[in-house]
Amino acid sequence: MALAVRLRRLLLVGRSAARGLRLTTGAAGSRGQRVPWRLAASEVMGNSGTFRRSLLFSALSYLGFETCRVISQAVVVHATAKVFKIDEILEQADYLYESGETEKLYQLLTQYKESEDAELLWRLARASRDVAQLSGTSEEEKKVLVYEALEYAKRALEKNESSFAAHKWYAICISDVGDYEGIKAKIANAYIIKEHFEKAIELNPKDATSIHLMGIWCYTFAEMPWYQRRIAKVLFATPPSSTYEEALGYFHRAEQGKTYLKLHNRKLAAFWLTKAKDHPAHTEEDKQVQMEAAQLLTGFSDKN
Repeated sequence: MALAVRLRRLLLVGRSAARGLRLTTGAAGSRGQRVPWRLAASEVMGNSGTFRRSLLFSALSYLGFETCRVISQAVVVHATAKVFKIDEILEQADYLYESGETEKLYQLLTQYKESEDAELLWRLARASRDVAQLSGTSEEEKKVLVYEALEYAKRALEKNESSFAAHKWYAICISDVGDYEGIKAKIANAYIIKEHFEKAIELNPKDATSIHLMGIWCYTFAEMPWYQRRIAKVLFATPPSSTYEEALGYFHRAEQGKTYLKLHNRKLAAFWLTKAKDHPAHTEEDKQVQMEAAQLLTGFSDKN
């Protein structure tokens, strides 16, 4: 509206100027002769049509400039609003996660599954995986959700390779997919999983979850059954391997206690298993870890 008013004023001024220039006035010269010292507009600026075209061109140029300025301002405002909206969604998502509202969290984030924000996408990967872990989820739905989670995690990593959480959840989701693709794919994926867990720890050395998961990786390959080791050696020249001692450098939850049991350090095993049992459970998987820790503690106490 303001732009239209400015343009109208510009055109009115132009018309007034043109009318003023068409008026011819004279002044008495010597001997009473009339001298046309003020010229008509057409004599000053040439054809009046040319003048109108010039005026119109100026008006359009001004209009173009103002339009660009207004659009630029609108883009900035839209981008700012978008950032604020993403922040609000993430805040709400984190609240739902901490509250254990798995399905509500998934429903919230799937509304924005086309987002290009890495922080939103890795949370959506986590939410998809958590819904897959729910006891009420069918095997068919679980498989769909597992592959869906991997896709979201992959997109998050593509959008921001510096996100430790994107690396962490990409590794977790690849591990889950391995359950549907056979032992060969599972062992092959182990290298990728380790790489991304290590990258996550490098980007955020204080993230206890990434350290814990790296511990699980080490523990898993330290405890790999002999027949799987034989398959791995057949399929790969240098199959993935680890030791219980290496796992000890990473563990901070239930598997840490299990490792101490393997190393016959019962006192530290009891300490870490108790810590795992008392850890707040946000997901079905957390609850399973708590149950496992409680069972290990029960068996541990029976032996004393």
